Amino acid sequence: MAPLVYVMAILGCGDDGATCTRERVAPASYQSIAECQAAMPLMLAQNTDLSFPVISASCERGGRFVVDNGKPTKPKAG
Repeated sequence: MAPLVYVMAILGCGDDGATCTRERVAPASYQSIAECQAAMPLMLAQNTDLSFPVISASCERGGRFVVDNGKPTKPKAG
């Protein structure tokens, strides 16, 4: 069983701060929720290039997945 890790999702939000979409996942993992939350100010400062009125972050349980912050790709036909 893999150890529990946390990842930080970078969210783009509307003016009200309530309607948010996940735009990125920070390229780091954290051993605890507290460690993730402590890294939020720096990670938010590094993601100010998003075109949203409000940028937010959320620490979430991570799993075995690959993070790709590049352009979305088209699914393969077939």
